[in-house]
Amino acid sequence: MKIGIDCRLAGSKHAGIGRYTESLILNLLDNPSKNKWVLFFYDENQAKEVLKNHFADKNLEVIIAPISHYSLKEQIKLPQIFKSANLDLLHVPHFNIPIFYQGKIIVTIHDLLWHEYKGGGATTLSPVKYFLKYFFYKVITKIAVTRAKRIIVPAQTIMDTVTKFYPSTSSKIVVIKEGGKIWNKTITPSKKLKKTLLYVGSLYPHKNIKIVLRSLINLQDYKLIIVSSRNIFRDKVETFIKYEKIENRVTFLGFLNDEKLTKLYTRVTALVQPSFSEGFGLTGVEAMALGTPILASNIPIFQEIYQDVAFYFSPHSESSFTSAIHELELDDKQRIKDGIKLSKTYSWKKMALKTLEVYSDIQ
Repeated sequence: MKIGIDCRLAGSKHAGIGRYTESLILNLLDNPSKNKWVLFFYDENQAKEVLKNHFADKNLEVIIAPISHYSLKEQIKLPQIFKSANLDLLHVPHFNIPIFYQGKIIVTIHDLLWHEYKGGGATTLSPVKYFLKYFFYKVITKIAVTRAKRIIVPAQTIMDTVTKFYPSTSSKIVVIKEGGKIWNKTITPSKKLKKTLLYVGSLYPHKNIKIVLRSLINLQDYKLIIVSSRNIFRDKVETFIKYEKIENRVTFLGFLNDEKLTKLYTRVTALVQPSFSEGFGLTGVEAMALGTPILASNIPIFQEIYQDVAFYFSPHSESSFTSAIHELELDDKQRIKDGIKLSKTYSWKKMALKTLEVYSDIQ
């Protein structure tokens, strides 16, 4: 089969979707296959950075498609680029399919966050622009799940969400859990940071970082490190930190490469994940693979992925978060051992092989 994958969002700089797409293609290319792979990247630098030593593989064709995601060009120009590749199957690892492309498609739906969290607080756009964008998001998502031959989701919780909004899709949804390990080389142990929490990810309102910041007021021995690229939501968080006068206890590090992030995971007291909603929780799996405890909100997706390994708290209660911290302090380290064991059940290689089975199943 000649299989195309939209890789314009591949790479760790594109957060969870970028990590997923990069891990998928690298593990597919590592696996001997008769398939011909056609990968569509935004530019050549991205392709070389992601593909590394696979860039010159014989069964691989790289096509540069300098078209931004969520743009009008994505709907007007991208269909022709995909069509000219003469694909047997196209995998779009997000909801943003080019709706005028008529070939066979499978999609990965990581979450339906914007179906559940909407309104002015979730955007920096003007009301008119936001609701116009939201309208097209709903239209494209509906077309994507309707036209797709298969819909890959990372967890049963996400499958339940998709079928709640689109009941007719249940028969073509496939649950394929994601991986977690981000660094395969040996890391030299560094000195532990005392009572230091780590947050990794974007700072959109649904990520609920403010509950951690407010809790720091009472947890005066604790500090927080935030790994997140700068945008307007980070600026708002920084303003909140100054208002609460906790600037000396919060450190922003911006984007970190995998090696630096891995080292940081091993040094902190715990990773915090206070989200109201999430697609999978990749950073938590990354953390527990390295023996780092997880403080997580007690939402269904985290309970499915982290099981009884995380220290749970209500995302609406600062006192609940503080109690989880105290529970962590009293733990006998058994959860760390259990977390390392659980993390081994999440594998990018397994994810890629199961995805390959989905490709093969479509004729």
